[in-house]
Amino acid sequence: METTLAAGKSSLFRQGVQAGVSIAIGYMPIALTYGLLAKTTGLTLAETVLMSVIVFAGASQYIALNLLSISTGTFEIVLTTFILNIRHFLMSASLNEKAEPDLLWKKALYAFGITDETFSVAAMKEGSVTASYMFGLILMSYGSWVVNSGIGHLVGASLPQSLQESMSVALYAMFIGLLVPSLKKQRKTMWLAGMAAAINSLCTLVLHISKGWSVVIATLAAAIVVQWLAKERGEEGNA
Repeated sequence: METTLAAGKSSLFRQGVQAGVSIAIGYMPIALTYGLLAKTTGLTLAETVLMSVIVFAGASQYIALNLLSISTGTFEIVLTTFILNIRHFLMSASLNEKAEPDLLWKKALYAFGITDETFSVAAMKEGSVTASYMFGLILMSYGSWVVNSGIGHLVGASLPQSLQESMSVALYAMFIGLLVPSLKKQRKTMWLAGMAAAINSLCTLVLHISKGWSVVIATLAAAIVVQWLAKERGEEGNA
């Protein structure tokens, strides 16, 4: 009986690994770029890899690099990344409905590895998901992100200093690349980006608030206002 159970868990783990291969491949260029930009921002190899090990959130790490480059305080960086990752609470709660009953520590462990991509793969899987499957899935994505972050930093260290300094522009190009496709699909995203930019400019240029707090205030205020306007329009439409 125990042999059969162990074989079943091993099979589910392999399924998770196989499902995670595509995510691991997709993470490679993003993690490499993150490592390269972390080097140009001034992080050491250990700091770069440690951030990937502890945070494991691409968008948050890119924003953290941007905030570090403008000498933002620790609290503002933590608060900003927390706000950005609030959606993970909803993803975890949703996936818990699909997960088979298991020990709490196992669920807590693989909940750490839930990203937009791993959530999508797990959510689309037929039937329920097990801890063994999730561990295999997350092992591939997490390993790819951490390892390639370090490789990106090492590659960045071998580049000429002038090229390293110019690579800081790539950080803004990355954000634009992520934003533009969303602008084409949803008008709300366009309003959100525009309002956040306007509020951030108001805070920094007129109110002379620090850049770190300006980002936090602009993120929260724009999200609240745009969501409220969308809700009001929805209610008016229903009426």
